[in-house]
Amino acid sequence: MRKKEGSLGRAERLGRLLVVALTLAWIAGLTTFGLPAAEGADLTLAQLIEGFNKTTLGSVADAVDQATGQRGFMVHDMRPLFKAKIVGPAVTALIRPSIKATEPQVQNHSLMAIDEATPGSVLVIVVEESLDISGIGGLMATACKARDLAGAVIDGAARDVDEITEMAFPVFSRSITSATSVGRYVSVGKNIPVECAGVPVKPGDIIVGGSDGVVVVPRDKAVEILDIALKIDEKEAKMVPLIKEEKSILKAVQKFKRL
Repeated sequence: MRKKEGSLGRAERLGRLLVVALTLAWIAGLTTFGLPAAEGADLTLAQLIEGFNKTTLGSVADAVDQATGQRGFMVHDMRPLFKAKIVGPAVTALIRPSIKATEPQVQNHSLMAIDEATPGSVLVIVVEESLDISGIGGLMATACKARDLAGAVIDGAARDVDEITEMAFPVFSRSITSATSVGRYVSVGKNIPVECAGVPVKPGDIIVGGSDGVVVVPRDKAVEILDIALKIDEKEAKMVPLIKEEKSILKAVQKFKRL
């Protein structure tokens, strides 16, 4: 029985290494030869999303550190409402407290951003100055799901959690509340640069979210960051069997220069 389990473990590790190696080869081809001009940026984005879906979130966070010298990981309380992984380009919206509770809402940029977003996008809403006010609820999540968005990231609270969970639309937020923003907040803008949970986000930046939180990948560094992240994954996949064999993490760190 032990031999069978060991063989399966080796097969799984070899399979993971093969996936990483093939993806790295694809990245090398992309960066060396480029894409046909007629296919444009959309194909590049699709391939990047495919690549980031194959990485671990920790490796992406480390890769952003290395490539930019800046943190890409959001604050620790940005968590998924239920277990999910999201990867997609950001569409942003910003709301802030209204001066008067009765101040008329001329236009709602959050709703506009949803209706204008392309499938696969990640909605990023910043609720200024409060974790007690919801930036998304059941109706907005329903619209996002209908438009096939990849998920939503809310620097603020979410509400209608049971409804959102039942429809299986991935939402990451910093808190949960029953309070609405209607009558309390006004819309400021959409598809503008924002600071979300401690990290700058520009429209089109790639959002990667999972059980460990959310990381922002600057669009202009995305290919480099993906390449680094995949190499980190490859190195760590090789470290695991050595740690198990030697029963020592120090030996693996010394050999692979990685922790």
